[in-house]
Amino acid sequence: MTIDMSMWTGRVDAAEGEAARRWHQLVQPLVEGCPPGIALIGFACDEGVRRNQGRVGAAGGPHALRRALANLAWHPTLPLYDAGDVACDGDLDTAQQVLGHVVKAVAAAGHLPLVLGGGHETAYGHWLGLADAHPGTRIGIVNFDAHFDLRRAGEATSGTPFAQIAADCARRGQHFRYLCLGVAETANTQALFEQARQLGVEWRLDTEMTGWQLPDIRGQLADFLDSVDAVYLTIDLDVLPAAQMPAVSAPAAYGVDIAVVEALAARIARSGKLVGADLVEFNPEYDIDSHGAKAAARLAWSITRHLRR
Repeated sequence: MTIDMSMWTGRVDAAEGEAARRWHQLVQPLVEGCPPGIALIGFACDEGVRRNQGRVGAAGGPHALRRALANLAWHPTLPLYDAGDVACDGDLDTAQQVLGHVVKAVAAAGHLPLVLGGGHETAYGHWLGLADAHPGTRIGIVNFDAHFDLRRAGEATSGTPFAQIAADCARRGQHFRYLCLGVAETANTQALFEQARQLGVEWRLDTEMTGWQLPDIRGQLADFLDSVDAVYLTIDLDVLPAAQMPAVSAPAAYGVDIAVVEALAARIARSGKLVGADLVEFNPEYDIDSHGAKAAARLAWSITRHLRR
């Protein structure tokens, strides 16, 4: 893949020395032999969103999110790398397979894949790479999302990734471990709730994800983390309230406050079990004064800031 570093530009506070550096001054292109770090991978794809009858535009997400990340203040964490983008020309199955190969290679080299979507079809490709890179490992999925994304369909879409992952787990002889936080009853049919029950999914409704309920949520999350060897964290940005995240295919009327999502995502990063993370569904065509880009970048920044490996 070609790695375009041209968007990594921003403010330089040279007079304040190295302690005043920002992301654009630290991130490097990923090449063979780099010390273990955090590898950003773009999935420039919204074919799954189109098939799911959503608002297309998320293919521009990786580029916009890099620009939002570029000017953020640097605080000590693992080395940062850009591994380039996987693009989709309409053949979603192939694009997901390619993403899986890239994630596997990145993980095998000792890096943490941080994937910038793209629609939530990103998740299936990301999962394939993680499962191949960590054979025999009990990988649990924590998904912050207004939707289960467990749809049954004749082709892959942004609404099918976790049904596809469940089927992949069955093929591998693995137990499907999936916790979905922020589920909106208004956005999921009774059929989807029944599908979740049949697959043994754990979830928490958006109405049960307020700040005052954070201790209970942390307890549920801790129990889930204890039950698995490793964690794949995926954040569908439509879990946030529309006022905080307007730039998605399906803005949330209720949603989960970014402070709650950030606190829990940071807890996962600190667990020592995180093997991959992504942020998906960001659609820059519907952003308002970069509100959505800044919110998404904040979450990505928090994951990297609290990462323990």
